[in-house]
Amino acid sequence: MITSKTKLAGLIGNPVGHSLSPAMHNAGFKHLFKQGGLDCRYFALPVAPERLGDAIRGISALNFLGANITIPYKEKALPFLDDIHEEARFIGAVNTIVNDNGKLIGHNTDGRGFMKSMEEAGVSLKDKRVLMSGAGGAARAITYYIAKEARSLRIFDPDTPKLNALVRDLKKVNPEVHAKNSVNPSQVSDIFINATPLGLSQGDQLPIDKTFLKEGLIVCDVIYKDTPLLIEAKRLGCTTVNGLGMLFWQGVLAFELWTHAAAPVEIMREALMTEYNRI
Repeated sequence: MITSKTKLAGLIGNPVGHSLSPAMHNAGFKHLFKQGGLDCRYFALPVAPERLGDAIRGISALNFLGANITIPYKEKALPFLDDIHEEARFIGAVNTIVNDNGKLIGHNTDGRGFMKSMEEAGVSLKDKRVLMSGAGGAARAITYYIAKEARSLRIFDPDTPKLNALVRDLKKVNPEVHAKNSVNPSQVSDIFINATPLGLSQGDQLPIDKTFLKEGLIVCDVIYKDTPLLIEAKRLGCTTVNGLGMLFWQGVLAFELWTHAAAPVEIMREALMTEYNRI
């Protein structure tokens, strides 16, 4: 039951009706409350573009714990925040807002969520040769960490200014980060990552030519379902990792930022998987 003491959190985006986050977070909050902790509820909050500023300011005005930010507002939310964590500032996007006594702090847990998901899948990026498609917000979040681990990182994207800006920033972390307008299948990679939306919609082309998909390659997608890329890669003998683990761990990290408590990881995972299996 929601009372005057109930704290609120939510997901700001457009659209958000498909989101798995409410199930995961509400399971975590319910467990916390049973343990004598915080009473909180999490809602999906569809926000029209022209009302984004109002919605973010409302986090403070309504004394929300905070909010998650999703497509298409991860970058557009920045001007409405009081402060931005160093990691999110480098990435240039936020996916989590924490209400710190009325001060709205922007964080980005996507990159750490990705790394946790790879660790859980038994995939190490240490000294690996990584090829990635995409230079947008998701790419910026995960490459912030990949560049610190990988031997080399090659990124391709048709948006040359965006690609060059990302590579310029990442070279400060690892000089072996390179922009590619095109890639050759003969160039050896250990891991391929799709950080584009290709695969979300039926009929999307693959983000890379299937001649790259050779046995032994690790193929990852930030999309949290088995995309045509992952289905084809698995058929050809590749190891595959979808984005569900990244979605889960970025949510766990956001939960802990809001509550200052250890997240009930397995309870949240079970709730996420139950909702996921209904899709």
